[in-house]
Amino acid sequence: MRIAVIPGDGIGKEVVEAAMLILENLNLPFQYVWLEAGDEAEKKYGKALPDETLEEVKKCKAVLFGAAGETAADVIVKLRQELETYANVRPAKSFRGVKSIHSNVDMVIVRENTECLYKGIEFEVDGVAEAVRIISRKASERIVRFAFELAKREGRKRVTALHKANVMRKTCGLFKRVFYEVAKEYGEIEANDYYIDAACMYIAMDPWRFDVIVTTNMFGDIVSDLAAGIVGGLGLAPSANIGDEYAIFEPVHGAAFDIAGKGIANPTAMILTASMMLRHLGFEEEAKKVERAVEKVLAEGKTTPDLGGNLKTMEMAEEILKAIE
Repeated sequence: MRIAVIPGDGIGKEVVEAAMLILENLNLPFQYVWLEAGDEAEKKYGKALPDETLEEVKKCKAVLFGAAGETAADVIVKLRQELETYANVRPAKSFRGVKSIHSNVDMVIVRENTECLYKGIEFEVDGVAEAVRIISRKASERIVRFAFELAKREGRKRVTALHKANVMRKTCGLFKRVFYEVAKEYGEIEANDYYIDAACMYIAMDPWRFDVIVTTNMFGDIVSDLAAGIVGGLGLAPSANIGDEYAIFEPVHGAAFDIAGKGIANPTAMILTASMMLRHLGFEEEAKKVERAVEKVLAEGKTTPDLGGNLKTMEMAEEILKAIE
């Protein structure tokens, strides 16, 4: 099974190295194909996402991606579009041993990944800028059904739609209508909705009311960072981009150039991202082993400086590797 590995820029290289330490010691039937993309690739090849990289990616079952810097829109956004990975899945879970605003939080945010304002359709004329928001029935139905199927598969009890249908009556109105149409097919799972502004307050103050959240592209981008903040930060936030044929796995954090090269980046998000890839590819037991090891190491306080520890990136990865049973 071919897996594309794209370290990218900044701390991407460091956290990918940490995740690969784990993966390469799990005796998996993977063939890793190392590829280039990002700021450095643009300087080297004149394109942030070289044609050769894109061609090779399409020959692989999944992509393990580190981080992109200034060229993120030309790399990861384009990869999502080219591979039609329409569902962005971002878990937010609190861990023992990690200082956070709330404990016992365990929610999953399912974000539509192909349209909304992130289509980038913008105009500026005579000092007035305009952006076009695209929300389609097809994409809405697809992402809502994905969220309910995820809830069903993981034994979760509730799916909550976030929108602003009281103001954006056409776009959010369509999304909300489709949500409840699809919800009727999943009678065993509770369905409810909140306006996006109220939802942000509830995520900050009462996150336990959420189980699976489904929402549009930009709202999903925002609330997933908010959710990461209440459980300890982006260093703990993994994500997956899932399509019908391809999947891309990347931590939510960016390139973090301010700490790049210092060897202190938190590898947790990247390692948990790798475990999401394992689960998606059918390696459930291996994914559970990695996740249990991460939980054990975090509970013991064997962490990088951002979580109050004193370990280097690879030292923490080695601790996680040792904890795998």
